[in-house]
Amino acid sequence: MKTVPLATVRTRGMIGVDTNADHLAARRLDTHGNPVGEPLWFGYDLTGTAAHRDAQVRHALNRLLHWAKRHSLAIAVEDLDFQAEKTREKHGRRTRFRKLISGMPVSRLRARLVSMAAELGITIVAVDPAYTSRWGVQHWQKPLTTTTRKTTRHDAAAVAIGRRALGHPIRLGVPPRPLRH
Repeated sequence: MKTVPLATVRTRGMIGVDTNADHLAARRLDTHGNPVGEPLWFGYDLTGTAAHRDAQVRHALNRLLHWAKRHSLAIAVEDLDFQAEKTREKHGRRTRFRKLISGMPVSRLRARLVSMAAELGITIVAVDPAYTSRWGVQHWQKPLTTTTRKTTRHDAAAVAIGRRALGHPIRLGVPPRPLRH
């Protein structure tokens, strides 16, 4: 696996990806952190056999990676780890929440994404997941909503993830800080 300097990766923009229980929400961003084009969703179905689930995840990732390759962009994802979140001690009887978290194939998806991206020569940037969904909704959902398209919380989170990977503040209207080398 090849390591690329972050400054080099940021020169063309980024694709921010929000991982969800049934789809990947992706948004393309320019170098200034502004959304470009329409958001895309890459769905997968996690019911059925293990082979079926794996094929669904591979197909969604394949579509995402080919879209990134077509635009020559790196992909920014949250560095999620739910192992500590699955315990009963942490969330008590909130079984619905624990089932949702347990159903997300985060580690399998991440491993598959890294290996498939390496084959295609696409760089993956992992960012801190803290508040990306909340701040994405707070600062990006309303400005990106138009009369013809309602922006979802997942699309807004993808923008927040991409902006964080590009080194820009998530908030709208805040000038980007100069990068320190």
